[in-house]
Amino acid sequence: MQIGVETAKAVDQRRVFVVDQDEITRAALQFMLHDEIETHELATPEEAYAKGVDWLRPDVVLLGASFLAERGAGLVGEMLGAFPGVRLLIVCAKAEEALALEGLKAGAHAALVKPLTLADVRRKVDTLLGRDGAAPLVRLA
Repeated sequence: MQIGVETAKAVDQRRVFVVDQDEITRAALQFMLHDEIETHELATPEEAYAKGVDWLRPDVVLLGASFLAERGAGLVGEMLGAFPGVRLLIVCAKAEEALALEGLKAGAHAALVKPLTLADVRRKVDTLLGRDGAAPLVRLA
C-alpha cells in the first residue's frame, strides 16, 4: 500500500471502472485509485459493459470526454441504464469542458478536469461513493 492510504477504504468492496481512450489517462487514474478501491481500466464502453456483468458491476465509472465527442451525450444514459445505481464521472481536459457539461445535463454525476492530482481524484471518487469526509454531491438542476 502507498503512504496515506486509509485501510478502511481499501477493504470496503467498492469498484471503479476507468473508461478512456487515452491509455496514459487510464493508467494514471488506475494508479491513483487502486490502493483504496478496486479499479479496472477499460478502453471502450463496450469493454465496460462486457466486464460489468453480475457481481462485477461498478459503483463509479470514470468516462473520458472523448467518448462524448464521438458518440454524443446519449452515451451517459446508455451507461446509466447498463449499470443501474452507478455514479458517472466525466474526465475531461479544459478544452472539453463543454462536452462534460453536456454529459452532466444528460445525467452524469460529476466532472473532473485535467490536470489530475491524486488528492482531487480520490476526493471526487469519495464524494461519489458517499464516503466519510467527502464533499457533498451537488447536482445540476
